Amino acid sequence: MIPEKEFIQNLQLIDRFRTVSGSIVECGVWRGGMSAGIADVLGNERTYYLFDSFEGLPEAKSIDGKAAMDWQKNVHSQTFFNNCRAEIEWAQKAMKLSAGKDHIITKGWFVDSLENFAPKNEIAVLRLDGDWYDSTMVCLVKLFPKVASGGIVVIDDYYLWDGCSKAVHDYLSKNNITARIKQFEGGNLHYIVKE
Repeated sequence: MIPEKEFIQNLQLIDRFRTVSGSIVECGVWRGGMSAGIADVLGNERTYYLFDSFEGLPEAKSIDGKAAMDWQKNVHSQTFFNNCRAEIEWAQKAMKLSAGKDHIITKGWFVDSLENFAPKNEIAVLRLDGDWYDSTMVCLVKLFPKVASGGIVVIDDYYLWDGCSKAVHDYLSKNNITARIKQFEGGNLHYIVKE
């Protein structure tokens, strides 16, 4: 689903933070390819946590923007991918083929699956691919405090969907966080380094 260039850019960016110790968390994994790629870059001495509903995206709301709602209605689009639905077995297979042997895949909506989540140690890399406002916000509320100092939060849909970017700005503002949203090498990949 991710174009090859953006896939490589994600891995190049995350590689720059390899000295930050801690777990790797991805919220919104689809078939698990990005998490597997990250594991191959960062190695087998970390724990990898993958969260996804494996039921596709929830219904887009007005806060997510007209483009999001229109995209979700266009079920015949080449970019619809069955509303980003994928069976959990895809992610399981991807991670088994990767260097990330210590991995935990959790099925469910973020609001439920993250409620009592406690990683083994701080989060070094948090990759958010939840698309919509509510999904992005719940991930930030539950996980941003667990990110290590110097750790990175990759925001996959910051440039693409209004709801995602609004959730990021709302969360940072509400919590008086002055972290800057950075753009990787002038592309569509955005991230925050936690201070």
